[in-house]
Parts: sequence; structure tokens; C-alpha cells
Amino acid sequence: MLLSLQSALLNSIRAVLLVVMFTTSIAALAHEMTPTYPVFKGSYMSGVSVTTMNLFNKRKDIAYYEIGVFTAEWKPIPFVSKYNIIPMKYLDTVEFDIYVSNGALATVEYICSVSKLKVGTTVSSKICSRVK
Repeated sequence: MLLSLQSALLNSIRAVLLVVMFTTSIAALAHEMTPTYPVFKGSYMSGVSVTTMNLFNKRKDIAYYEIGVFTAEWKPIPFVSKYNIIPMKYLDTVEFDIYVSNGALATVEYICSVSKLKVGTTVSSKICSRVK
């Protein structure tokens, strides 16, 4: 009885370790965008607010990321940035500003980046930061 209980416990521990290892290896293939909760502040232009974001490419198979700004209902909001599609090399970090009109600022909920796939790539990733 004790031996079967030990065996069951050992199998449970192995299963948990496999799940942890599998999920952390998937996360390592994605990209990162910070801050997680960006805050807009006034810009040098009247009637426009700005926030600064950082994007880190952890994927060898991705060379471009598309940026988008959305409402809580996932409707796109017009914005201005140096790039709407950011070219990036593997393990590069890019800092970019997002400009939104003060009239649309109250409806901004998410800033997202989506990996743009190369030919033959099957997995795309989307990361979103929620605006405070």
C-alpha cells in the first residue's frame, strides 16, 4: 500500500514538472512588450498624448511586429507611431512612442503587438498591454 502511494505521488510530481517545463518553453518562444500597464502623458503637441513602449524579439523566425491600439471591445483606434510595422532582428529591443489624440484617449484599453510570420512559419504570437 505504501509503495503504491509513493509511486502515485512520484508520477504526480513528474506530471506537474512536465507541465511546468512545457509551458515555460512555449513562453520562451514568444516576444515581450513592456510596460505591461502603460500610462499616457501629455506630448509636445497640443491635444495629443504619448506613451513609450519597448518590444523584445525572442523569436528567430520573426522579423516584423505590427502594432495596434484598441478599445475594450477590440475596435481599432487611430494612432501615430514611428512604425506601425516594426522591423526587428532576433534578440533586438526597440523602443517606440505611441501618440493618441486626447479625444480618443478615454477609449484606449489595449496596445498590442502581433508577430508577422515568414514563409513556412506556423505560430504567430500576440502580446497586449492594458492601459491604466
